[in-house]
Amino acid sequence: MINIVLFGKPGAGKGTQAEILKEKYNLIHISTGDLFRYHKGNNTELGLLAKKYEEEGRLVPDELTTNMLIEEVKRKIGTSSGFLFDGYPRTLAQAESLDEFLSSINEVVTATIALEADDEILVARLLERGKTSGRVDDQDEEKIRNRYQEYNEKTAPLMDYYKKQNKFYAVNGIGTVPEITERLSKVIESL
Repeated sequence: MINIVLFGKPGAGKGTQAEILKEKYNLIHISTGDLFRYHKGNNTELGLLAKKYEEEGRLVPDELTTNMLIEEVKRKIGTSSGFLFDGYPRTLAQAESLDEFLSSINEVVTATIALEADDEILVARLLERGKTSGRVDDQDEEKIRNRYQEYNEKTAPLMDYYKKQNKFYAVNGIGTVPEITERLSKVIESL
């Protein structure tokens, strides 16, 4: 199996690229955003908690996110060529939990790929997306910048974690969707 972690700040295009890559490589796409939207849409306890954090422009706590992800992987393991994790891990604790869980099922993270883009470009993308997405956290520039600050503090250190394992790849996230897909495909096909 191939298990890829797709990194990038909110608005970097992870969701768009994940939809393409899952089909191209027969991967199960697990998006923490999709998991949260499912739970929020069904007014589950987890969904209500996730909504509270999002409205405040904060990331959901590690334990809540990890438990949802593990449950989803267990439900879908063996149904594809691997997993494409979008939005997880976001912290060192989550990365360690993911490694521990995958090890328990005789799997590993194969690679982590970061979609890199300038903050100002991403802020503009999210504000534009916020006009149609209905997401409160995409409609307020201050909340967007707070999410980027949290990303820089909590998620960026994961790059070093995966670099030490020789599993980190950076890809330019600016360009057309097909151009970015081609860049990502080159990395995946080199694994």
